[in-house]
Formats: sequence, C-alpha cells, structure tokens
Amino acid sequence: MNETYVENRDGDYWIADTRVSLDSVVYAYWEGHSPETIAQSFSALSLEQVYGAIAYYLRHRKAVDTSIKKAEDTGEALRQDLRRQDPVFYDRLAQAKMQEQAAKT
Repeated sequence: MNETYVENRDGDYWIADTRVSLDSVVYAYWEGHSPETIAQSFSALSLEQVYGAIAYYLRHRKAVDTSIKKAEDTGEALRQDLRRQDPVFYDRLAQAKMQEQAAKT
C-alpha cells in the first residue's frame, strides 16, 4: 500500500488533504520535537501523517529545504519592502515592543 502523505500545491508542500504546510512540521522537527508532540500540536494531523511527512522530508530534503529557503527569502523581502514603505509605523511598533518588554521587568 502506497500512502501519499505530502502533496505539492502550486510549488508549496502540504500535508495531504489538510491545510497544514510541510514547513510547519519540518520546523518542529528541526526544533527537536518528537512526532508525537508534533501530532499533538496539530490537531488536524494524525501521528501516521506526521511520520509520513517527516519520512517525505528526509527523502526529499534538498527540494524541501530549497522551498523553505525560497519562502523565507520572499518573506524577508516583503518585510523589508513594508518597512521602507512605512518606516514611521515600524518605528512605533519597535517602541511599543520595547515598552512592553520594560513593563515585564
């Protein structure tokens, strides 16, 4: 029996028949979480799906790592572009974060 645990939708990897990205499982795997912990974190996934996703990642590591890197680069470029478009907003956001941190200490 050949189960399909991961599918490629428009260049992105997803756990088959779910809205959970493979990236989400891979990040948790990189952080050292066990498949059981990952399955508990994603109620939409069974333990079998998590193991299948990790096995898929290990078999296709180069392609998945390339996809993750591309998404990270795209996200960073978008963040930088947004900062350039509205620097005042991001300055205020940074100040609010600093005030929140100061209030916690």
